[in-house]
Amino acid sequence: MIKQVFVVHGFNGRPEGGWRPWLKIELEKKGFVVHLLKMPSPRLPSMNAWIKEIQKNIQTPNENTFLVGHSLGCIAILRYLESLKGKQKVGGAILVAGLATNLGNPLFSSFFRASIDWKKIQSHCNKFVSINSDNDRFVTIAHGKAFEKNLGARLIIKKGMGHFSGDEGCFKLPVVLEEILKLAKK
Repeated sequence: MIKQVFVVHGFNGRPEGGWRPWLKIELEKKGFVVHLLKMPSPRLPSMNAWIKEIQKNIQTPNENTFLVGHSLGCIAILRYLESLKGKQKVGGAILVAGLATNLGNPLFSSFFRASIDWKKIQSHCNKFVSINSDNDRFVTIAHGKAFEKNLGARLIIKKGMGHFSGDEGCFKLPVVLEEILKLAKK
């Protein structure tokens, strides 16, 4: 069965920004089908609109479906997983500089109105990797530790990578490629 990867950018992001195009090319070389999702209104994000966009693109999730999020895209992925029904499962999720709280930003409030249902998320995905940087000016390592504690995520801390954004010169992110390949083998 074909392995698919769906990549969700963050706040004010775009599919072709930063390391996402590089990741798509590298994964396609390995036989994956990769979808770089374009989230609606990235400067004024709405949880419901972002979840609908993910649902529209994934359609029928299964164990060969892998999710990669960056920043606000990570909580969008977690809220998507909460929306799944019955025994629907995905193969794994990688959360790069993911938010576990709204960082005090009112633009992110729709994603955090309700508490996160960690158990429901785990019922639809039980393989998580959280990748954080020791010098991210937006998302501290505490967020990665929250994913580690509540989702059993494997926490990877990179040195000096900032927020893993193209604005900071991050155009390749080999750790994400390596982790997807590991998740897809299990």
